[in-house]
Amino acid sequence: MRLSIAKILSGTVFLLASGAALAHPSHEHASSFMAGFYHPVGGFDHLLAMLAIGLWASSLGGRALWAIPTVFVITMLAGGGLAVAGLSVPFVEQGILLSVIILGALVLFAKRLSTAVCVVIAASFALFHGVAHGMEMPLNADGLHYALGFAVATAGLHMVGLGFGLWMAKMGTPLVTRISGSVIATAGLLLAFSQ
Repeated sequence: MRLSIAKILSGTVFLLASGAALAHPSHEHASSFMAGFYHPVGGFDHLLAMLAIGLWASSLGGRALWAIPTVFVITMLAGGGLAVAGLSVPFVEQGILLSVIILGALVLFAKRLSTAVCVVIAASFALFHGVAHGMEMPLNADGLHYALGFAVATAGLHMVGLGFGLWMAKMGTPLVTRISGSVIATAGLLLAFSQ
């Protein structure tokens, strides 16, 4: 399956702009959606991991282009549901930081793994991100709209990473994608040591 850069970027714009569609039905739903939307975008560790997922998927190509981001979003939603249901998942913050470091390293070293293994890795990290989103949901938020918000933002960030990675490959500069992975992994290490 080949995706053009224009399709990926236009899809990202539509995903990121879809919050405006919820602005009129009620303030509760709109504010819940926006609270969920800003959570992955506002947390530097979440932001880096989401971009890394897209970069990693783009470097693998084939089924990984859609399988890794899709499984990440689905598992992240499940993790958010676990947190809202009151189930405890240990080492959430450590899992998130580890996701930034490892995903960045996978992009840096362009490690070729089977799509099934990549999906398991992505799902494992997505669980931690989802639990964090669920634990930090505002008490007055509508859960469905909040979840939709963080799912849309996450998918949008994946698409940005995916689009950038595909663009670099098309331009014949995959090294830039690998350097981006090193920046992400290094930032993860710095975040880990700063805590």
